[in-house]
Amino acid sequence: MVNVNGGYVLSTVALVGASDFNAAHFAAHWKEGAFDAVIAVDGGFASLAAVDCAPDLAMGDFDSLGYVPEGMSVKAFSPEKDASDMELALEEALARGADAVEVYGALGGRLDHTVANLQLLASFAERGLAVAAVGERERIAFLVGPGELRLPALPSGIVSVFSLTDVSTGVVEEGLKYGLDGVALTNRTSWGLSNELVGTPARIALESGTLAVFLPL
Repeated sequence: MVNVNGGYVLSTVALVGASDFNAAHFAAHWKEGAFDAVIAVDGGFASLAAVDCAPDLAMGDFDSLGYVPEGMSVKAFSPEKDASDMELALEEALARGADAVEVYGALGGRLDHTVANLQLLASFAERGLAVAAVGERERIAFLVGPGELRLPALPSGIVSVFSLTDVSTGVVEEGLKYGLDGVALTNRTSWGLSNELVGTPARIALESGTLAVFLPL
């Protein structure tokens, strides 16, 4: 769970998919009690077993895992369906009342799965869910306008910002090596790639649209 301004506590669900799994990052946060629930998404069940984490739920068509887990709560689906296992898991998190979702095992592996997951996470962010994807070296946050993301003072690291909508307006980047002041970013440009943290607090904001913000772990 996440404390907000010393008051309201967000309900945080971790989803673990079948792609590349940052086991060390997950295990550290899980052992600290950062997650109110953990959901294994198909092959993510094996990733969780490797760190001795028994999920609260395993769900999917289990084509990646190769078998349906037993002795626990399971939601099994046919492989012939219109929604991916990750999309079904995000819907499950919403149904459980999650305010925030940290998604592991959504990046790497098959490129089409990665693209699908990025689109899904943007969509759920636009529905009001605080979502982020955790990879081996980066965390991708999704920022919907009007909104802002504040970063603490970090000595170094790369920050990239891309529009996931046709256009994102009023984009601001402050406290980074290269500043942006109310610009429009489209999803047809590399502008936004490879800005740098410089040891000062940073702020990323936009007026409208949806941004994917790549942050160092």
